[in-house]
Amino acid sequence: MRTFADLHCDVLAKLLTGEAAAFGGPGSDGLDVTHEGLTEAGAVLQTFAVWLPKRVPQTFLSVAAAVDAFYRHVLSRPNVTLVRTREDLAVCGPGRPGALLALEGAEGLEGSLAALRLLHRLGLRMLGLTWNDANWAADGVMEPRGGGLTRAGRELVRACHELGIIVDVSHLSERAFWETLETGGRPVVASHSNVRSVCDHPRNLSDGQIRAIIESGGLIGLTFVPWFVRDGEPNGPEDLIPHIEKVLELGGRDHLAIGSDYDGIDRHIPGLEGPGGTAAFLEMLAARYGEETADAIACGNAFRFLSNQLPPA
Repeated sequence: MRTFADLHCDVLAKLLTGEAAAFGGPGSDGLDVTHEGLTEAGAVLQTFAVWLPKRVPQTFLSVAAAVDAFYRHVLSRPNVTLVRTREDLAVCGPGRPGALLALEGAEGLEGSLAALRLLHRLGLRMLGLTWNDANWAADGVMEPRGGGLTRAGRELVRACHELGIIVDVSHLSERAFWETLETGGRPVVASHSNVRSVCDHPRNLSDGQIRAIIESGGLIGLTFVPWFVRDGEPNGPEDLIPHIEKVLELGGRDHLAIGSDYDGIDRHIPGLEGPGGTAAFLEMLAARYGEETADAIACGNAFRFLSNQLPPA
C-alpha cells in the first residue's frame, strides 16, 4: 500500500454546520474524508482546515467551535495523532494517520494575535490569510481591487513565522502573494492550487508564482477541484497530468504534494471522490513516472518539508 499525505480538506466545516455528525461510523455519510477512509487508503497525514462558511458568524467563537469539533471528532478516533512537532510526524504511518490543524482565512481571528497564539497552543500549524474575499489581513484572489497585505496582515505573517506556523498562500490575491513572500522568514505552502498556464482559473498559480514557491523551499499541493483542473468537466484523474508535467518542467519535482480539497467541493473528478481515489491516482502516477517520483508526490516531499518546518518537541 502506498502511503500518502493530504495538505487540505474541509471536514471541520461540515462538522461545524451539521452537514456531518461524526468523522467515522454512523453520522459520517456526508463526508468525503472519514477515519475509515483514511486508514483503509493508507493515508499517513491529513490536514484539517478550519474554514468558516459565510452562513457561520465570522468570529473567534466559531473558530473555537471548529477546533472543538477537531478534538471531539477527529482526535478522539483510534490511533489518530495530533501533529504539532516533528516528533509527532515521525510516529505517523499506515493505520496511524496524523492530523494537522490549519486555519483557512483569518477572519475569525478578529485581528487578534492573542487569538493566534491560543490556536498555536491548541496545535495550529498552518494558516491561510484569506479565503477568496478581502479581510482585515489581506485581499483574496477573487477580490476585484486586487490589493495586497494590510499592515495588520504583515504583522500576522511575521507572527506566524515567529511561532512556527506555516503560511499558506492558496486563495491570496497575486499582490498579497508576492508581499507575503517579501515578508520572508520561512518557506510558504500553496496547500491546494494548480497551474494557471494549464487551466486559466484565478485560484491557480502562475508559472512565476510556482518558481517562487520552489525557490523559497516551499510546497505546492495539487488539488482535485474540478474547475481548477480543466475547462469543462474533467474526464478523470488523468486530467491532472498536465499540471504535474508543468510543475516538473519548472523544477518542482521535490516540491509537489497532494492537497485534495475533499469536503470543500460539491462535485468531484470521476475517480477522485475520497482517499481511496487518491490512492488509486498515485498508483497511476507510479506507472507513469516511477516509484520514486510517485512516492515523493504522495508523501515524501510533504514529510520532508514538515520535518524541516515543524518545531522539535
